[in-house]
Amino acid sequence: MTLAPPHKAPAALPWVLVLTAVAALVVALDQLVVATALQTIHHDLGASMTSLEWTVNAFSLSFAALMIPGAELGDRIGRKRTYILGLVVFALASAACALAPNIGLLIVARVLQGAGGAMISPAALALLTAAAPPHKRGAVMGVYAAVMGLAVVGGPLVGGAVTQGLAWQWIFWINVPVIAAVIPFAMAKLTEAKGKPVAVDHLGILLVAASMFALVWALVRSGPAGWASGEVIGSLIGGLVLLAAFIAWERRAAEPMLPMRLFRVPAFAAGNLSTLLLTASLFSTVFFLAQYLQVSLGHSPLGAGVRFLPWTVPLFFVAPLAGRLQDRIGPRWLISSGLFLQGAGLVWLGVNAHQHDPYASSVAALVISGLGTSMAIPAQQSAVMTSVPPQAMGKAGGTFSTVRQLGGALGIAVLAAVFAAHGSDRSPEQFADGFAAAVITSAVLAFAGAAAGILTPGRTPSARRTPQRPAAPTAQEELGVR
Repeated sequence: MTLAPPHKAPAALPWVLVLTAVAALVVALDQLVVATALQTIHHDLGASMTSLEWTVNAFSLSFAALMIPGAELGDRIGRKRTYILGLVVFALASAACALAPNIGLLIVARVLQGAGGAMISPAALALLTAAAPPHKRGAVMGVYAAVMGLAVVGGPLVGGAVTQGLAWQWIFWINVPVIAAVIPFAMAKLTEAKGKPVAVDHLGILLVAASMFALVWALVRSGPAGWASGEVIGSLIGGLVLLAAFIAWERRAAEPMLPMRLFRVPAFAAGNLSTLLLTASLFSTVFFLAQYLQVSLGHSPLGAGVRFLPWTVPLFFVAPLAGRLQDRIGPRWLISSGLFLQGAGLVWLGVNAHQHDPYASSVAALVISGLGTSMAIPAQQSAVMTSVPPQAMGKAGGTFSTVRQLGGALGIAVLAAVFAAHGSDRSPEQFADGFAAAVITSAVLAFAGAAAGILTPGRTPSARRTPQRPAAPTAQEELGVR
């Protein structure tokens, strides 16, 4: 595959990093900025807890279901074109969110936002990975993860400040001028790159989108309808059948959308599994912690956002260091020890919530959890993206981003079911009880991710290479070109 036309030099790495990181920041920010605005949206639009859940999951669901098709689009029409198209869609959908007069239209607009994000993320990650030399990818991914960490740091805080100081609609309006400023630079500075031209895998796209929708629908509806309901059981079985059909089809398709052979690479498979579990734990905790701080502890939206900082600030500072360290020691222990710390901090937080302790008693728990998350995220990105050859980077980026979004949607759905079984939003005390059970479940997800991280290699192939001595083709590279 030719990553750039022969007559045009590849884009400079700093420009690629800045532009792709800004796009990642905008998309990631919109997943989390809504967290501290949920209670205000609840009062303004008369939304139920289930509807509030859908304002988050509608974004994650369309993001997850369309990520691999988005990567496929980038391979066909070009990753730069797909990246810019995604920015336009995201900006228009953000304006629609701000103008939504009721919860139903807000959810529809969030679906469109997710579709824009599904075009942006895999294209941005593939462009960045291709631009970074192998021996620098860990450090570059660390910077990229730190910028996404800025979204984690700023999301609840910005959401709370904007909601309290202006109106919740402005958490969506702010995307429009940012994207308008980015697009001209992207058009001028990025170099077009495509994957290998292949026939469109229409059936694969349909099967993966339908399976993701059915699985998340089953989990979201498990609380209101009950696990034993025909709706939930039918959706769950249908989703699993469609997922099995997708895997079977991809194994025999002449030009598969997602080559199943990629999952024979240990770093790719284990990196994606640990990512699924980390984001399931992380996003679901953000969703419930923002409401716990307001409903049970009585803080304002801005006050709740400020109280996220001990948990989220470490990601911005630690992730770049972890990325550079990953270049030397590989991803295994950073992923496993990081997720263990994330889980340990969440257990501590859950115990404090169960005892109805004040916020101050949980500051150390939030710091520990944030440190662990900061260690794991850049190592996961690097483990997945450096385990495949250049021609497979688009699909690898799409798969990684799909798994991350699916993890977020699944985590919120699972924790919502746990919350409903142990508490309610009828009183601060009942909300705290439900939150405690939910966050302990989130810790279990993190510990499972730590176990999955042990399966990643001790060092990635890129960590062993130097720019002066090109390495022989690895098994993964041979696998990708066969």
